Amino acid sequence: MAWQPIEAPPGLVSPQPMTMRVQSIPARHYFPEHFHAWNQVVYAISGVLTVSVEGRSLAISPEQAVWLPTGCTHRVGSLLGAEFRSLWLAHEAGCDLPDTPTVFGVSPLLKSLIVEAANIAKEESSSEYFGRLSALILDQLRRAQPLPVSLPWPHGGPLSRLCEALYANPADTRGPKDWGRELGMSERTLARRFESNLGMSLRTWRRRMRLFKAIELLGGGLGVTQTAMELGYGSTSAFVYAFRVEMGCSPLAYMHRHGTPPNTNTNTNAS
Repeated sequence: MAWQPIEAPPGLVSPQPMTMRVQSIPARHYFPEHFHAWNQVVYAISGVLTVSVEGRSLAISPEQAVWLPTGCTHRVGSLLGAEFRSLWLAHEAGCDLPDTPTVFGVSPLLKSLIVEAANIAKEESSSEYFGRLSALILDQLRRAQPLPVSLPWPHGGPLSRLCEALYANPADTRGPKDWGRELGMSERTLARRFESNLGMSLRTWRRRMRLFKAIELLGGGLGVTQTAMELGYGSTSAFVYAFRVEMGCSPLAYMHRHGTPPNTNTNTNAS
């Protein structure tokens, strides 16, 4: 299925000082390249977004968001579908925030504030309460910590087919040789293109993608053992070890920290 563009709604006006947009993005849909005369926070409360900005593409989970300063050309879409929450902030309101596109972590408090603002945006966007919410969101954005890494994503072509297939089926174990044959190129050519386009090897990208996918699945309440199986790990303990090495805590500790109730069927070895 080819990716389908989404038309922007007509009559868009500058936020005063904040506008919240709520939209469901279907699978394989995207907003074509555009820019705004205001700042934007690109975020999804569920699902994964792909964001292209300044010559690079990346994927972000509900634990992450992208800050786009005024005038920054970007494209936003979703491979599997997402619940999009877009914050528009007047240029003046974001003058003390980064002047370059920035990926940052979304705290549980910031997520709750965004969800609440989205729930009341249509009815109470001019109320004092919405104004206080806007001020709190701005405070949280100022405190948000930039993330040094995210999940890089190819701009298109054969590498996009590969990454989309692996993201849809993380348990796929095919390596560069098999994928090169699938995509009509040599193993060496595939490895070279992957390194030059994404800045890492296929093996490293696959490891990061599995961690990225684990965060998405755990955040949605899937149990640790089920998540390990979904990602193609040989055992729950292997998944727990890999997660702990990358994140510095166990999957269960991560779920508790982010307020996700653990599945009652979770394997006891997952702690």
